[in-house]
Amino acid sequence: MARTAFITHEDCVKHEMTPGHPEQPARIGAVLNEFVTQGLFQMLQRFEAVEATRQHLLLAHPESHVNHVYESAPAASDGTDQSLVPLDPDTALNQYSLRAALLAAGAGVQAVDLVMGSEFDNAFCCVRPPGHHAEKTQAMGFCFFGSIAIAALHALEQPGINRVAIIDFDVHHGNGTEDLIGDHDNIFFCSSFQHPFYPGKFGANVPGRKINIPLDAGSGGAEFKARMESECMPALEAFKPDMILISAGFDAHKDDPLGGLNWTEDDFAWITRELLGVAERHCKGRVVSMLEGGYNLDALGTSAAVHVKTLIA
Repeated sequence: MARTAFITHEDCVKHEMTPGHPEQPARIGAVLNEFVTQGLFQMLQRFEAVEATRQHLLLAHPESHVNHVYESAPAASDGTDQSLVPLDPDTALNQYSLRAALLAAGAGVQAVDLVMGSEFDNAFCCVRPPGHHAEKTQAMGFCFFGSIAIAALHALEQPGINRVAIIDFDVHHGNGTEDLIGDHDNIFFCSSFQHPFYPGKFGANVPGRKINIPLDAGSGGAEFKARMESECMPALEAFKPDMILISAGFDAHKDDPLGGLNWTEDDFAWITRELLGVAERHCKGRVVSMLEGGYNLDALGTSAAVHVKTLIA
């Protein structure tokens, strides 16, 4: 059985953009409750997330963006202040959002450090807001900072880590991650997503380093598996990563209200097993997974549970 760290923080729940917003505080509870129901916490070691430092954020973002998010955040008060500052039509800060975003980004850095030690094989970060849409100078798509890109760049600073792979499975393209890693030769990036769909753009593939996999609306697990097996997995094997990072978006589930893909829990288990296999062959099993999308609370809970059960197995 693998040694798996679970990282979360209760303050991630305090970030709320508007009542009824799909990226809602209850997402964290949906995952935690399902883990309790399935007895998963008996097999995990739980950690409180720590905030990313400005230096961590600056690994991926220019100082202008970091300053803009900090300066836009409403000041904390006695809890009665309901002010909300929009940074784009889908993405806004309340008085707790900056701390939640720092905790989310910090969890990825913390997970890398835990997996680089001798106690843990892999880690799952159950945090929000998500991060894979945040571009270098633009908060967007519910995201403020590019948490997975920050984690990847932090990983590359560690002794023995020369190549990092980021695999993003989500109904939406990881445009922020693609923007933040740019032309970094030591980072492999693969994103599978519904297209055409938000954010409506993705870059050209780069052989051996960047692979975008657009999927038609209505696609199920069979189409996803076929494309991953033919386009992503051989290139990932050839890249021989020293660590694999996962942007785990569960909004590709057939019941998700924001998406149009038809995946089931079995599909999330399959891709997790495949990535663990690559990790065993090339990087001593080192895997860090971070929660991205997933907006049907029941499907989010069961999908995250099967993902983590597979990490533990």
